[in-house]
Amino acid sequence: MADLLPRFNVLGVGVHALTLADATARIVGAACDRHRHVVCCCDAHSIMQARRSSTHRGLLNHAWLTTPDGMPLVRLAHRAGHAAVNRVYGPDLLETVAAASAGTPIRHFFYGAAPGVAAELAARLTRDHPGFRLCGTHAPPHGAIEDLPLQPIVDAEPDILWVGLGTPKQEAFMDHAIRSGVPFGVALGVGAAFDFLTGRVAQAPVAIRRVGLEWLWRLAHEPRRLGRRYLRTVPSFATAVLLQQLGWKTYPLDRD
Repeated sequence: MADLLPRFNVLGVGVHALTLADATARIVGAACDRHRHVVCCCDAHSIMQARRSSTHRGLLNHAWLTTPDGMPLVRLAHRAGHAAVNRVYGPDLLETVAAASAGTPIRHFFYGAAPGVAAELAARLTRDHPGFRLCGTHAPPHGAIEDLPLQPIVDAEPDILWVGLGTPKQEAFMDHAIRSGVPFGVALGVGAAFDFLTGRVAQAPVAIRRVGLEWLWRLAHEPRRLGRRYLRTVPSFATAVLLQQLGWKTYPLDRD
């Protein structure tokens, strides 16, 4: 059970100490049993959003799984004594869960990205993982959380709901869906995973991702879109983490 997994405190967010293989097995098992859960893939950007919003921080701290999506969080897990932790990155998690659930009754739904992207991804996953089952897709219009359509998910009743709306919108949407009584098994917020896995947006080379410089590679390739975000997030996150590691500032882990 996820409640038995240890969490390590990153600026007041409790990130679960787990591996990609462990997360995959837990998600597939919960989906088979139709357990209703939320999974948040958490990186430095999400952590800093949580510092600015107690609502977002609460969603991360109460999620069934809050995974170490970025390499800085993996390193912090190791510093906290969780040596086995590795990166549980949204695109990788989607790929491994798709592979592990292929040939089972588990049905997937993709919510997010531009029209046609989800269908393209489903075709690729079906080709690469025979037996992968898709029960629907929806590319919602831009708008407030409460205005995003829920009926496509209600009609499909997926075992696994993949939400690619970006942080913090996807976490708020998953919470809204639960509060609205939308039927699903496990919901996962995976950011731009649909675009990455279809090749619509290029991913950094594996070597760059492993050393934690993916943000710099993406900034160089998409400076207009990501410049403000990364130039604000990276220094603020690094400074706050340093103060926490030195014990000069504390960030209580509030899960009440």
